[in-house]
Amino acid sequence: MSKYLLIGHETERLRFRKLEPTDFDTWLPFHQEPLSTEFWEGLPEDPVEACKHWFDKAFHRYDNNLGGMNVLLHKETNEFIGQCGLLIQIVDGIKELEVGYSMLPKHWRQGYATEAAQKCKAFAIENKLATSLISIINVDNIPSQKVAINNGMRLDKTTIFNENPVHIFRIQL
Repeated sequence: MSKYLLIGHETERLRFRKLEPTDFDTWLPFHQEPLSTEFWEGLPEDPVEACKHWFDKAFHRYDNNLGGMNVLLHKETNEFIGQCGLLIQIVDGIKELEVGYSMLPKHWRQGYATEAAQKCKAFAIENKLATSLISIINVDNIPSQKVAINNGMRLDKTTIFNENPVHIFRIQL
């Protein structure tokens, strides 16, 4: 198991577990909501293909110790809320550790992304996984930028990542 995954960890409201192939239909609404991907170019336009791409990438990360997204389940209801995790990324030629987060649209603006991202940050600190942690966020994605700020991060730089204009938010660990 990857040292970057938070499997079995919990927050006040959330439980972390590994993404499974059977989660596909549950995650598909993320890709069916145009606002979910409006800030990211280069993804397949068909929601089913975009979801397949997401899952292929997630399992590739798992298999190659590149971190990965964890499924977030509500502790009381066991409802699938979203995904959050620590990801190895190459930004401007430098290996970085990113905290990434994506919530199902019906769970937006309820504090789940911040809660999960803060747990990922604490996990990275506790396990001495890096000297700093970043979040890669499209320059126009204000809600995700607010999550990074709530996670103690500050704007470090603006660059191009996977052909997208992004802000790199960073916190020193």
